[in-house]
Amino acid sequence: MAGAKRLPTNLMEAIRYFSDPTICVEFVADLRWPDGPTCPRCAGTDYSFLSTRNLWKCKDCKKQYSVKVGTIFEDSALPLDKWLCAIWLIANAKNGISSHELGRSIGITQKSAWFMLHRIRLAMVTGTFESFDGTVEVDETFIGGLGRNMHEVKRKQKISGPGYHDKTCVVGIIERGGRVTARVVPDTRAVSLEPIIFDHVLQGSTVYTDDHGGYVKLSEYDAYNHETVKHTRGEYVRGDVHTNTIENFWSVLKRGLKGTYIVVEPFHLFRYLDERMFTFNERHRDDQGRFLAVLATVSGRRLTYAELTGKG
Repeated sequence: MAGAKRLPTNLMEAIRYFSDPTICVEFVADLRWPDGPTCPRCAGTDYSFLSTRNLWKCKDCKKQYSVKVGTIFEDSALPLDKWLCAIWLIANAKNGISSHELGRSIGITQKSAWFMLHRIRLAMVTGTFESFDGTVEVDETFIGGLGRNMHEVKRKQKISGPGYHDKTCVVGIIERGGRVTARVVPDTRAVSLEPIIFDHVLQGSTVYTDDHGGYVKLSEYDAYNHETVKHTRGEYVRGDVHTNTIENFWSVLKRGLKGTYIVVEPFHLFRYLDERMFTFNERHRDDQGRFLAVLATVSGRRLTYAELTGKG
């Protein structure tokens, strides 16, 4: 079985390791079904294996199934070797990888690579409800194009209106030395920010923010030890009180969005957030560890092209 061989530790080894289709099937099957294949239709465990087609046949419901069924790979004509190399690339790309670059790297079209990347981002969603505690920083940022790159009409609106005109608001929460979570919000009012903080930060934690009005009421609650740095007055650090950690995450996020992806539609932004959160939260793993972390969550997740494009 694939598990008997030494697993790859870098991209070159991964390309060589997954060059054999049988090895790919065995590898994914071992991860997905550590106790043996299970029929995705009837959950039957009695099967026969069709080695010439790398398919299983359930002896209970008589249906055939592949290792792709019920995963992000389902209904994809692309072979597993391309999928596994793509996962390795995106899981370990510090600033992300564009669909054009991925397509050239593994020999598929840009459209197929774009769809593939979004499916892999779905697998990167951890789904964890783990709460943050200790010292936590909260901040918001705006994602969107630079004024000089906008159409003249929009540029005038941006200059005459607030600086975040036509941009998407994102709030982030980071535990110092730990994990980060970020999500798209409709605005920066307290009614939009406070529920997210209460959902993710345990009571009794120390919460550091800037002096934005959306956080003012946090000091009135007994739930947190809330302190602020007054950015509006030019204060950015006061002892341990600062938001530099979450702002560093914003810089990494925006470097990828502006330098790699260039154009990100607002309705897809949450998917790119999932990708950047995954790579940040798994930063202490090596390349192999991040690759395996993505593969561990490919089952039970499926994204169709119609769903992705909103045409379903």
